[in-house]
Amino acid sequence: MAKLTKKGQQTLRTQASKKIKNPVTKELRKRFNKIKKEMIKEFMSLPVTQEILQGPDGANISGTLDGVSNLFAFIGFNKGQEPILPIIEVLENTNIQYRKPLKKGKKVGAVYTVTLPTAEQIFSITPLPWATGRSWAQGIERGLSGLGFLLRKNNKGRSGSAIQSSVKVRGGKFQNTAYISAFITKYSKRFKELK
Repeated sequence: MAKLTKKGQQTLRTQASKKIKNPVTKELRKRFNKIKKEMIKEFMSLPVTQEILQGPDGANISGTLDGVSNLFAFIGFNKGQEPILPIIEVLENTNIQYRKPLKKGKKVGAVYTVTLPTAEQIFSITPLPWATGRSWAQGIERGLSGLGFLLRKNNKGRSGSAIQSSVKVRGGKFQNTAYISAFITKYSKRFKELK
């Protein structure tokens, strides 16, 4: 039996890589889509997301405000605004792309890239309504000031449910909680495990 030359082995690996690309892509895409669906479902069920989706009259289910108000009213979103929508859109745009064939020693396969947004990218599309240089999504993790000045009022303020007082009206402070960074880290690991 004749032994293949180095060039022949290289050609065989390239041809094999091309032959397996389509079935691997199909199976990989199926597993990718399953994880993506789980990711969006989990994001929609996060307490912070749920609370903001409830609008100005929702409950403080995230526990960030000690039950004083809710995040939608406290952050100062305009009534009818959909602050979660930009995050959903970038998560929906997460995709998997074929990059190149893998030729490492005797291994033959393909390299793929997942275009999951970073936490920083999400922070850049979630500006505070009253301070566009800051992100409300990042503020959930690092803290937002002003809870002591928050007054619940009907039909007042941007949200229609709360206004900020010029004097402190209560004690207490915003309770930071995990949100975007931990979520993106979790799904980044899950997508990296795809093979």
